[in-house]
Amino acid sequence: MIFQVKILGNNSAVPAHDRNQTSQLVQLDSQFILIDCGEATQIQLSRFDIRIGRIKTILISHLHGDHYFGLIGLISTMHLFQRTAPLQIFSPPGLEEIIRLQLNVSSTELSFPLRFSQLFHEGMNQILDENDFTISAFPLRHGISCYGFLIKEKPKPWRIRKDCLPDDILIQEIVKLKNGRDVLDDDGNVKYACSEFTLSPKPSRSFAYCSDTAFDTSILSYIQGVDLLYHEATFTSDMQDRAESTFHSTAAQAATIASMAGVGKLLLGHYSTRYKELGPLLEEARGVFAESYLSIEGETIAIKE
Repeated sequence: MIFQVKILGNNSAVPAHDRNQTSQLVQLDSQFILIDCGEATQIQLSRFDIRIGRIKTILISHLHGDHYFGLIGLISTMHLFQRTAPLQIFSPPGLEEIIRLQLNVSSTELSFPLRFSQLFHEGMNQILDENDFTISAFPLRHGISCYGFLIKEKPKPWRIRKDCLPDDILIQEIVKLKNGRDVLDDDGNVKYACSEFTLSPKPSRSFAYCSDTAFDTSILSYIQGVDLLYHEATFTSDMQDRAESTFHSTAAQAATIASMAGVGKLLLGHYSTRYKELGPLLEEARGVFAESYLSIEGETIAIKE
């Protein structure tokens, strides 16, 4: 299954230095999930030849404008393109009121159902359950209600060793083997042992998204061991006081979280406009966690099996 993250926007607050505000697109095969929606999101989707009609789910981390001001424009364009499929939006309370007001004052009756689900829980909570993956949300430490997201593949089936399967094995017996079960005969004896005819399942992959947040070790249990972690890195460490007062993180703090959580790779983002060049942020992060990388607009990060 394809599991990849497309960077649409990586800046904080305002667009600057040819960088746009936060937005990412996660693809799991035919499923497209948009995470946050800064002002230029629909322009970026068009620029990178992504069909907006394929977006089924939108996750909004919090209601600071640089994370959702592009949403009404995207919804409007979907309407103009005569979308009919429902659009599911998860966010902290307040977003539905904002969007409905904008639609009402323009006398817009959408061509598709718009469904909102509010995030207001504590701890980790599963918010979406699809055939091959789940999405969970967990609280972050920011100036207003803010959530991170964990997208995780479900356990995969055992892999059949086709080279050693008997010619007369039945389809339902193969299904049992793929589910990790031995096939028994009518007397309850093992007819085909799972260990003999299968290989272990491939590991389930995962991606965690931590938008605006102060340094907070309480999230470690939520993101432990993920393959790819996106964690905001608004400042370098010489601005740590500023980071703390605005409930943001430094690159070193993001890398510390990645190291403590034992993740595979760290993706930095939400850069302050004070940084035209991003090298210092990356250098600082790699001093703590070697597998640190910059999120660059237009790049696609594949989460490999």
